[in-house]
Amino acid sequence: MTEHKTDAVTGASEVDASSASSLIEETKEEDKSPWPGPKGMIPVTSGKADDANVHNRAYLDNILVEMRVIDAVEPDLTTEIFGRKYASPLTLAAVSHLNKVLSDKSRKPMQEKARAAKNAKVLNWIGMESNEEYHEIVQEGGDTVRIVKPFADHEKIIGELQLAEKLGAVAVGMDIDHVPGTNGKYDVVDGIPLGPITFEDLQKYVHSVKIPFVAKGVLSVRDAVKARDAGAKAIVVSHHHGRIPFGVPPLKVLPEIKEALRGSGMTIFADGSLMSGYDAYKALALGADAVLIGRGILSELLKDGQEATEQKIVKMNEQLLEMMLYTGIKDTKSFDPSVLRFN
Repeated sequence: MTEHKTDAVTGASEVDASSASSLIEETKEEDKSPWPGPKGMIPVTSGKADDANVHNRAYLDNILVEMRVIDAVEPDLTTEIFGRKYASPLTLAAVSHLNKVLSDKSRKPMQEKARAAKNAKVLNWIGMESNEEYHEIVQEGGDTVRIVKPFADHEKIIGELQLAEKLGAVAVGMDIDHVPGTNGKYDVVDGIPLGPITFEDLQKYVHSVKIPFVAKGVLSVRDAVKARDAGAKAIVVSHHHGRIPFGVPPLKVLPEIKEALRGSGMTIFADGSLMSGYDAYKALALGADAVLIGRGILSELLKDGQEATEQKIVKMNEQLLEMMLYTGIKDTKSFDPSVLRFN
């Protein structure tokens, strides 16, 4: 079994911490993880040159915004995703395993996150959980997207997708990027072997359900087009917390993907250490229809739970609205990439 990034969350690091994330607690110098739970449960970044998160953060921080305030009005964040209306284009990322990380076993952060999303009227994503745990989590929340792993057992994949559909998921999908382990072989997560994804496999998964299918972990025009041709209704432009060494920043490749999918009707999500509403603004301006927020709420969720998570969502929405008002963007359909300047 490899000890690769088992993606309890979508991104994290000392780099993330310096850009907005509050840490759970003070950590010793030799302990690089600011997060609770077993080592590797919540991945951290190395900060070295091959760490895609380092390049991602640098890219984000070097996107500047010009001001366009004449004729600007208070913006509307209402966003339509998969034919449903939400209060914001900020969605809560496909984290997993969080119910296992706290010493206080009376708390269930996955359920707290689901309730926070429901109260904030935003879409919630859920990552790798057993069918039983997934069932318990979704009973607490509202609209959900379930993301599964590329298991070597294809019937397990289809079973999890179809159960999510039965339980009312608005969409399902797969971490298409979670195939390699750090040893160059197919990864193993929680003792479960993963396997390759062929185009024919992807078509099979897409057509195993009647709800939209999301290909999560797209970082090239090539994979975006293949996902479209396989019948996926959405993609998440993401390097999945730096799974690929030296991975290109998602926002750098996002405009090319947006152009390649023009006219397809596909929904384009983006993620990658989006720690604030300002970061989210940049992703939306570059072509994302909505974004996934993982690390941006994780400290608040694990330390103080549902209420703190809801407060963080409010704060990030306020930051997004502030930037939209500064740049004359009236609603989530009006983002304009020409407002961005690259330092």
